Parts: sequence; C-alpha cells; structure tokens
Amino acid sequence: MGFKAAKAALINALKNGNYQHAERGSIDVKNLLAIGRVTAEELIEVIKRCDGTQHSCSKHHQVKELDVHLIKCNEWYVRFFFITPDVWFISVHQ
Repeated sequence: MGFKAAKAALINALKNGNYQHAERGSIDVKNLLAIGRVTAEELIEVIKRCDGTQHSCSKHHQVKELDVHLIKCNEWYVRFFFITPDVWFISVHQ
C-alpha cells in the first residue's frame, strides 16, 4: 500500500473510530493517542498536512506479512499498521 492509500485509510479509520493500540513499553511517552494527550481529530489534522516524502514502509519485525507505515511529519512520529478493519498504532508522539 502506497502513501496515498495509507493516508486515506488512516484518516478514515480515525474518523470512524476503527483504531487500536499495540501493547508496548513506555506507552505514556510513545503513544499520546492511546493515553488521550492527542485526539483522533488532532491527529487527522497532522496527517492531512503530510505528503509522501515523509512516509516509509517496512515489514513488521515479528509478523512479516504486515506492512508497518511510518510518517514523520511536522515534528510528529506516527507508526502504524492495518489489520482490517482497524489501524493499529505503535507510536504517536512528537
């Protein structure tokens, strides 16, 4: 999945509440969406300002079938993957 498709799917999932958070250490620092320090609406506005130059994609380190997307934009670091119908956030922080 390229950037345009990932961006559209990410925004759609956030608008519809179709998102989850991957378990990880330091979630209070690494996933501000999970702890409520940033809202889905605020994150949508960040993502809307991003273009494909800030996007990369690689295989998940444990589940090779999953593509992990990374967007570094406007001082934000957003790392996520899709398991339909949800987007799963690994990191959402500045």
